[in-house]
Amino acid sequence: MDHVAIMKKSWNLTHKILTGEKTIESRWYFNKHPTWDKIQSGETVYFKDSGEPVRLKAEVSNVLQFSNLTPKKIQEILNHYGGAEGIAIENIPKFFQKFKHKKNDVRVDSHKV
Repeated sequence: MDHVAIMKKSWNLTHKILTGEKTIESRWYFNKHPTWDKIQSGETVYFKDSGEPVRLKAEVSNVLQFSNLTPKKIQEILNHYGGAEGIAIENIPKFFQKFKHKKNDVRVDSHKV
């Protein structure tokens, strides 16, 4: 199955994927999203910035899903995977503030370009 990941253009994430600075894509949800349990290793993800055409293609190498999140679990996920997400260490507290209320689910998809 093929998937399309629409990236926030102002975050410059497709560039980070292209340069190898970002090797994991995550999606943080309040509730289980319809794509939960739908993406599998070996599938293809096409990446595009919002309002732009598809720019990159990647094969999923690993899928991790986390449920029943707490602020502590969110901090642990950011500390462990933040670098591969393309998040600089000094920016992890900023991202924690964005995600700390996501109580139910997150999916982290490892991929290779």
